[in-house]
Amino acid sequence: MKITTTPIQGLLIVEPKIFRDERGYFFEAFRKDLFTAQAGAVEFVQDNISRSVKNTIRGLHYQVGACAQGKLCQVLRGAVLDVAVDIRFGSPTFGKYFSVELSDENHIQLWIPPGFAHGFSVLSDDVLFSYKCTAYYSKEHERSILFNDAALQIDWRVSEPIVSPKDLQGKEFNSIDRDFVFAGA
Repeated sequence: MKITTTPIQGLLIVEPKIFRDERGYFFEAFRKDLFTAQAGAVEFVQDNISRSVKNTIRGLHYQVGACAQGKLCQVLRGAVLDVAVDIRFGSPTFGKYFSVELSDENHIQLWIPPGFAHGFSVLSDDVLFSYKCTAYYSKEHERSILFNDAALQIDWRVSEPIVSPKDLQGKEFNSIDRDFVFAGA
């Protein structure tokens, strides 16, 4: 398993070592010892799986307070553009986003710690998206940023997005509360 940093502090790319032969392939999707050596002490308490159709955009979501979530994201079938926006006030990359294509072919995972808003767009006909969470879902702690906020300028790589009514109600980025403050390196 190879774990690398990204241009935004805290976000990590996880690339499992794939063992392929005529039967198919095998890989370790998660190893606590290797993961925590890079990400720090993390305990996952909830696994989520969603299915979405092409051009769907889900996000940008995050939770605050005691329910702030870290997420380890991967694709089981299909392909997405996975996006994390730094919402840690005082961070040198505050308001910047990082995106990476996750697919059932590249098996790449993205670690998104608390302090980031998360979303993805579906690039394939459909997708099974899986993510491990460090806190339980809590409706009262849930927040959302408008996916197409001009301040963020995210290229979702879809021309006619399918977005839920709830996600269309997201806040503008410049009006989010100071729920996360950058602690520095």
